[in-house]
Amino acid sequence: MSVPRMLALSAFALLTPLAGAACSSEGAGYKSECQVSGCTVTFTRGVNAKASVLGIEAELVAVNGNTVTLKVAGQQVDIPVGQTQPANGFSATVQEVTDDKVVIRLTTGVNGN
Repeated sequence: MSVPRMLALSAFALLTPLAGAACSSEGAGYKSECQVSGCTVTFTRGVNAKASVLGIEAELVAVNGNTVTLKVAGQQVDIPVGQTQPANGFSATVQEVTDDKVVIRLTTGVNGN
């Protein structure tokens, strides 16, 4: 087996377990759970909430009925509950809206499988 191939296989073996690892973070007005494919962010309603995930900033701007206004990496988008909209190379899905929280999913298109 060639040295470059052996190095590549070793790196793959070391990094593969990390690909499935999830991380979470919490800040003022938000909580996030991330995996390779994307992050689920729960915003607290009624506060100025911004989350830094996937190397970008996501901000809950407003909720009007069943439509959520988000700013994703500087682009403002209006998304009805249960639907997905593209935003600056990401996909944003509004999963849930209650009186207390807004849950969104941001995905990159990268699949950890």
